[in-house]
Amino acid sequence: MGGIFPSWVWCLVLGFPRLEPWCPCVVASTSRPASQPRFIQHKQEAFWFYRFLSIVYDHVINPGHWTEDMRDDALEPADLSDRNMIVVDVGGGTGFTTLGIVKHVDAKNVTILDQSPHQLAKAKQKEPLKECKIIEGDAENLPFKTDYADRYVSAGSIEYWPDPQRGIKEAYRVLKLGGKACLIGPVYPTFWLSRFFADVWMLFPKEEEYIEWFEKAGFKDVQLKRIGPKWYRGVRRHGLIMGCSVTGVKPASGDSPLQLGPIEEDVRKPVNPLVFLRRFILGVLASAYYVLVPIYMWIKDQVVPKGQPI
Repeated sequence: MGGIFPSWVWCLVLGFPRLEPWCPCVVASTSRPASQPRFIQHKQEAFWFYRFLSIVYDHVINPGHWTEDMRDDALEPADLSDRNMIVVDVGGGTGFTTLGIVKHVDAKNVTILDQSPHQLAKAKQKEPLKECKIIEGDAENLPFKTDYADRYVSAGSIEYWPDPQRGIKEAYRVLKLGGKACLIGPVYPTFWLSRFFADVWMLFPKEEEYIEWFEKAGFKDVQLKRIGPKWYRGVRRHGLIMGCSVTGVKPASGDSPLQLGPIEEDVRKPVNPLVFLRRFILGVLASAYYVLVPIYMWIKDQVVPKGQPI
């Protein structure tokens, strides 16, 4: 974990072992960009995080981090060109991204998957999504058969995955030959304070890590497109929640050629409630910073003359 303190300090404080290449507790899949999970980068912690965030998600979070213009711009590389396509929206949450998908694909051909029943309850209330299949599930262990879908879409979900490489490997598996995956997520910030809170909160991958994960999974023609709200003026050093849209094409039928070890997080294992509560509270506090960032940048956009950097 980055930031002000080295990762071994966080591990001692929070009660987690530090994972190093020489440590016997390292699993076979070592694809994470950092050795220590962030405070909300666990399935169980993310579940409770969204238990409360789902109440205000569409009205408070989306306006600052995931607008309709950004969504449509990010989905453009997915090439949703046929209303009869089979599409899976993984980590679909309240269905905000799905609303962009059903502009191009019949809702009856779209499946929304998320681990949060509270987020999915919001999706079920949206009229354009009434014909979508809505199911609970895990992005790292999808309940779809191999070679199932024409398109795989996931927006704002990878930052919670304990093992992003495994999730992208699953994206490859469920796609048909020639199918395309479109993964939309945050990008690691460069400003020191934003980096600190990113490391505390959840996974903010670097652009090159997205590309590496796709290529290792077996995808071809991997492309990355930067996205952000118009008022951000291209400034990326603070790190927006939605920072890029990455696409790749499946070149062969069947499972991904990549072999991975055991799943990193077993949700069936008991969790120390004090450690859980401590991490959860710290993660929520860190998330408050990223609620303030778009407000700060919007004010700067209004104050600083156009044409000047902000």
